[in-house]
Formats: sequence, structure tokens, C-alpha cells
Amino acid sequence: MDILKAATDWAKAEVLSTPFFILFGVVFIAISIGLGHLGKTDLAKAYIIPTLVAGVLLIIIGSGLLYTNISRISSFEADYKRDASAFVEAEMVRVEGTLKEYTTVFKVIPLMIIVAALLIIFTSTPVWRASSITAITMLIIILFIDGLAHARIADYKSQLIVADKQE
Repeated sequence: MDILKAATDWAKAEVLSTPFFILFGVVFIAISIGLGHLGKTDLAKAYIIPTLVAGVLLIIIGSGLLYTNISRISSFEADYKRDASAFVEAEMVRVEGTLKEYTTVFKVIPLMIIVAALLIIFTSTPVWRASSITAITMLIIILFIDGLAHARIADYKSQLIVADKQE
């Protein structure tokens, strides 16, 4: 099994999926602009700032992940050629850390969604409701994309384990 190919394929898959953060960010910003021009009700106007903030956050997340994964692809081959076993070991450590972060994400984000849902129930002001609904939408998008990324990195980990045993 070629672990360099597996690592590169994993990183390329990440590069293909992270632009979805940017895409959703642009959609949120477009919604904000649209509501700014067309929103007539208090609730419609209340969505302008929360959707703008969510859009900017998603673009920042996507851009950071995209840059990180693109730079990672270019460094894989050099790191592997320098010392293949050290490459596998370093990747195992990085993947383990990432999987622990995902475990935290999959516990914290649902709690944040619950808090936002409770705010919708217990507040009556348009700004709080719009902010809560926007937060829930953004968090669901993050969960969806991260859920797919978690599955990819878990598969990559299993390939790393096989490669580690072969060496």
C-alpha cells in the first residue's frame, strides 16, 4: 500500500470539501445583502448582521482550511522521501489529535444548537431570534461538513495503521 498516495488523496479530498465553507459563507453574505435591500419587517432586518457575521466566519474557516490543506499536499512528498517511517508516525500523531478535536466538536456544537433553540423559545425580540436561527443554520452546516471530514480522516487513520504495521 502506498501511504504517500493515501495521504495525498486524503488531503486532495479535503481541498475539494473545504470550499463548501466558503460557498455557504458567500450564500450567507448574499442573504444578508438581499435582506438589507429587500427586508421590510423587523425580523427580516434583524437577520442582516447575523447572516453577515456567519458568512464571514464561514469564509474565514474555509479559507484557513483550504490554505492548510494545499500547503500540506506539497509537503507530503518531501516529508515522506526524507523519512517514510517518521512521516507515518507524524501523520498518526496529527490524525489522532484531529480526531480528538472532532470528538469535542461533535459534543460542543450540538450543545450550542440546543442553547440557540432555547433562545428562540424564550426570547421574543427579532434580533435574538434571527441570531439564534442563523447560528443554528451555520452550526448545522459545520456539523455536516465536519462529519464528512471526520469519516475521511478516520479512513485515512486506518490506512496509516496498516502502513505502520508494514514497516
